[in-house]
Amino acid sequence: MSERTLKIALPAISVCLFLVGWSFYVRTAEVSAFVLPPPEAILVALIEMVQTRELWDHALVTVTEAVSGFLIAVGLGISLGFIMARVPPVEWAAKPFIVLLQLIPKIALAPLFILWFGFGLESKIVIAAALAFFPVFSNALQAFKSVEPGDKDVFTILQANPVQRFYLLDVPSALPVILTGTEVAVVLAMIGAIVGEFIGGNEGLGYLAVAHLQNLAVPELFAVIVILAMVGLLLYTLIGRLRQSFSAWHVSSETA
Repeated sequence: MSERTLKIALPAISVCLFLVGWSFYVRTAEVSAFVLPPPEAILVALIEMVQTRELWDHALVTVTEAVSGFLIAVGLGISLGFIMARVPPVEWAAKPFIVLLQLIPKIALAPLFILWFGFGLESKIVIAAALAFFPVFSNALQAFKSVEPGDKDVFTILQANPVQRFYLLDVPSALPVILTGTEVAVVLAMIGAIVGEFIGGNEGLGYLAVAHLQNLAVPELFAVIVILAMVGLLLYTLIGRLRQSFSAWHVSSETA
């Protein structure tokens, strides 16, 4: 059996065994459906929800918040990482604030963002961007600082201007590391959007999960969690494919 086939078959088998074990445990241990419903009940709820427009409307809101926050984090993270890598005094001056912001749990700031930006999309986007920012920023900073000195010397000898150095040297050298950071960032952006909806949302998949919890609709709650996992996995896979496409030459793509 080929390695590619094993990569597909083994995860599928492990998921099936997990679901079978889950169903067996629920039935033999007589666990209440309000505590842990069987997978079959969750599947039925999931099929019913997928057929409604309400689910897709909430999913669109969550994806919009997560993707918008992710894009803001990528833009700011790469820009600040490049500036600090090229102008060390800027990094020295900003270092206390960077360390402080990294130490503060971003989830703790979510209520403040709700207070400052309201209960609409804006606050959820800001929370998503705040959570996704540091993986991109830290990877970008290290990547731009780690450009090979020999390559820099070559561009100096060739008298390349700053724009040429940026597009032909800095970006290609740093891109694999930056894209690795974006894989983590897109997951954190999704978490940020959901947290914002938990705290102060009236739409989105996070709000829908809270609504089902309040109604004690446990299978529907689990179905929403499954949908959240699928959306997060889709976004993560898209970023992973993007990394492979733009840095296929890099050693990190060989193990992806």
